Amino acid sequence: MSGHSKWSTIKHKKGALDAKRGKLFTKLSKEIIIAAREGSDPEMNYRLRLAIQNAKDGNMPGDNIDRSIKKGSGEDSEGVRFEEITYEGYGPGGTAFIVQALTDNKNRTAAEVRSCFSKNGGNLAETGSVSWNFETKGVIDVETDEESIDEISIAGIDAGAIDVEVEGKDVSFYTTYQGFEAVRKSLETSDTVKIRRSEIELIPNAFATVDKKVALKTLKLLEKLEDLDDIQKVFSNLNITGDLVTEFQQA
Repeated sequence: MSGHSKWSTIKHKKGALDAKRGKLFTKLSKEIIIAAREGSDPEMNYRLRLAIQNAKDGNMPGDNIDRSIKKGSGEDSEGVRFEEITYEGYGPGGTAFIVQALTDNKNRTAAEVRSCFSKNGGNLAETGSVSWNFETKGVIDVETDEESIDEISIAGIDAGAIDVEVEGKDVSFYTTYQGFEAVRKSLETSDTVKIRRSEIELIPNAFATVDKKVALKTLKLLEKLEDLDDIQKVFSNLNITGDLVTEFQQA
């Protein structure tokens, strides 16, 4: 289970998110606003609890988090009304894409997403065209010392992780949607673990392997979509390796 998760992890480790911290805070705020519509108490609202945790992981100030909750719950009547929209499409070489957006203007967002696909060798597709190949799972990326890898891996599995990947000192845990929180809480209790990233993602059941030229074009489309203001998350079934991302960043 590599793919988009590896892309996200590598970008995070290289500090790419820090360079776009303002945009990151905007995306985190939008997710909190949407989640808070289902209730402002994080103890009773799992989606809000996860959104707040992600905001804290991204070093979002507490005042920003509180304001976002109030906007979503209706306490702040001046809050903008965002709508969730999911797009499906194909990238270079027939790679599959799912694009999740939060927008206050559906027409603007649709036009921007369509333009981004067409300018980068892809095209939008009908709902259901590619989503059948993706499954909702939790992804938790941690860093630990080499002596603790086996112990941490076993602890994660005992807590409910369904798969574990190890690369050097980095360990990625995959969970079901329902088991995500239990695994994260288990890992948080270890003094040797530093959680780098924890997200609910759409993971492909089958990854697409294309030649390097096409793969680099696909990464360009992925990056361009992620840079759109209304886009929250982008998922692809491209088989992304560390070497591929390094070459893309050096191009």
